[in-house]
Amino acid sequence: MELPRRTTSGLLIIPDPHVAATPPGHRLEGYTDQVLDKLSVALNMAAENDLLPVILGDLFHWPRENPNTLLVRLIDLFRPHKPYTLVGNHDKYQARFTSDTSLAVLHAAGVVELLDTPGPFLRIETPTGQAVLGASPDATPIPLSFDRAPGTQTVWLTHHNISFPDFKDRFQHIRAIPGVDWVINGHIHRPQPSVTAKTTTWANPGNITRLSFTRRSMERVPAVSIWRPGCAELEKWPLPHLPFNQVFPDTDFPPEQNDIPQTESRFLQGLERLAMRRTAEGAGLKEFLQANLNPENPETNLIWELYREVTHAQNPE
Repeated sequence: MELPRRTTSGLLIIPDPHVAATPPGHRLEGYTDQVLDKLSVALNMAAENDLLPVILGDLFHWPRENPNTLLVRLIDLFRPHKPYTLVGNHDKYQARFTSDTSLAVLHAAGVVELLDTPGPFLRIETPTGQAVLGASPDATPIPLSFDRAPGTQTVWLTHHNISFPDFKDRFQHIRAIPGVDWVINGHIHRPQPSVTAKTTTWANPGNITRLSFTRRSMERVPAVSIWRPGCAELEKWPLPHLPFNQVFPDTDFPPEQNDIPQTESRFLQGLERLAMRRTAEGAGLKEFLQANLNPENPETNLIWELYREVTHAQNPE
């Protein structure tokens, strides 16, 4: 299959905006304007520097029932730029990407280049070389290898739980992928150092929107990242943002994971957090289990059986 071709200077990577009309988690009022302002600045930066804008999934915080006023604002914002947009777990309803989701509405409006199926999708020509771009949306396979042409680099965009240095327990392991030079991942909001496995570099730049009310978030500078053929590292470009104490409440931080006794299960901690925020965010048990269960663990099947028994659900995976 002949891929579409575009001439550009590189990619402008925009990870996990989590656009919402109501502030999620601990965020204060004004969230919507703040995240849309970041997207506007990022898209203008891409246009001014001849870079292709790529959203690494989770454009939306809630997959559907976002107000029409928010969708219209995004349509107006995206129309001149038409960013490539990967489907993330927050863009899907009940773990499926269907036509009743908000991202599907933007696709139908013709203002995003939707990346909803795994595989290569574009060939680019830049001043520093040629590249093929591929994508693995949420819950789709990352390739074991890729047959590329000589003299061409390959970049694969993902939205997965990957075992970066701070997340060694994630079940998608970093490995060499013959024929793939870069894997650039969304989904994990905390920025991670790049890791190279033989000829494949894995990068996780971290989301552009501070969602976690933690000391780490207080120290973070929201930024987009630039990739160009031949680069050794992603280049970070900071985005305008308000001081931490203007977007989060003036209260004590919750305990950090390192402060919690190791005898307490982190999985149970996650369920506890899910219970605390379910009425405010509508976070789903199914999505939580899909994001946190390791299919290689023997107890995973039992947990899914219990899930089916409690919810009367079919085919949760």
